[in-house]
Amino acid sequence: MTFDLVVDADRWRSHLIDLTARVPGLVPVIKGNGYGLGRDLLAGEAAGLDVPQIAVGTYDEVPAALEAFGGDVLVLTPWRRYFTGHGIEVAEASTRVIHTVSRLEDISVLADRVRPGDVRIVIEGETSMARHGFDRHELAAVAAASAGLTVEGFGIHLPLMPDNLREADSWAGRLLASQLTATTFYVSHLTPTELDLLRERRPELDIRPRIGTGLWLGQLDAFSVQSTVLDVHQVTRGERTGYRQRPAPRDGHLLVLAGGTSHGLGLEAPRAVGSTVDRAKRVARGSLEAAGYSLSPFIVGGKQRWFAEPPHMQVSLVFVPASVTPPESGDTVT
Repeated sequence: MTFDLVVDADRWRSHLIDLTARVPGLVPVIKGNGYGLGRDLLAGEAAGLDVPQIAVGTYDEVPAALEAFGGDVLVLTPWRRYFTGHGIEVAEASTRVIHTVSRLEDISVLADRVRPGDVRIVIEGETSMARHGFDRHELAAVAAASAGLTVEGFGIHLPLMPDNLREADSWAGRLLASQLTATTFYVSHLTPTELDLLRERRPELDIRPRIGTGLWLGQLDAFSVQSTVLDVHQVTRGERTGYRQRPAPRDGHLLVLAGGTSHGLGLEAPRAVGSTVDRAKRVARGSLEAAGYSLSPFIVGGKQRWFAEPPHMQVSLVFVPASVTPPESGDTVT
C-alpha cells in the first residue's frame, strides 16, 4: 500500500539554489512537518545552500535542527519563561540558538537563566498581524532592558497581503530612529520587488527575508503525488457501499485508493473569503457537501472524481462512472 510524494530532485534543488542566489540574506524556515517533506531532510538541504542560519518554529524543533545544520538556528516562537522540556533546555545551553523576544518581562528572566554574554536575541515588533511583538513605543525600554545581551537583529512578521512594503518600511524607520544598535532586519512575506525597494530605501540595514513556502514549495512542478489502486468494485445505481452505506449515484466502479485522513486528505483549515466570487464558491461547495457530494483530489480519466464517502484513515473510496474505464488494482493515479 503506497501513497507517495514523488520529487524531481534535480529540478527542486535547482530552484533552491536559484532562489538562494537571487535573494540576499535568505533565512530558510523549517517548521511543522517540514512543509510535507520532513524537517530533517530540509535542514540537510539547507546545509548545502551556503546559508549561515535557518529558522524553526518552536523550541521542540531545535535539537534536531542543531544536529542536522551546522549554522545558527533562529526560533520564531517568542521565548516564554513557562516553556519546559528537552527542546528549551538544549536551546538555552547552545550558543548557536537565537531567541526571539517580544515582551519586556521576558528579557531579564532569559538573561538570568542563561549567562548574559551567551544570550542571543532577535527583538520582534508587533505588526498589523497583532500576534507577537513590542509596540513601537516600547523600543526605548527594550534597548535599556537588552543591554548586555547580544542583539542579533530586529524582526517583523507581516500579514499575507499584496502590499506590505509600507508597513515594513515604517518599522525599518523606527528601528533606525531607536536606541537599538541592531542593523539586521528580519522580514517575512515581502515580494522580491518589495525586498529590492526596501533595500534601496534602507541601505543602512541588512535585510534578512525569512522564507519557507516560497523556498521549499516554490517549484510545484517538481512534485507529484501518486496513489496506488488497492481494489476496484463494480457497482450499480442505488447499491450501498462504505461505512455509511451510501447508495451509488449511478452505474460505475468504486475505487479503493491508498491515502486517507492520516495523509491529510479531506482535512481543511478555514479559508479567508474576500470577494463575492469567493463567497459564491464557498456557498456552492457547501451546498454540494450538504447533499453528500465532495470532490476528491484523485484524478482518474483526466478528471477529479467524487468521494463515495468521506475518506478513511488510510484509504479513500472514490466513485467513477461506467463511461470511464477504471484503472486496475496495482495501478497508480495522481
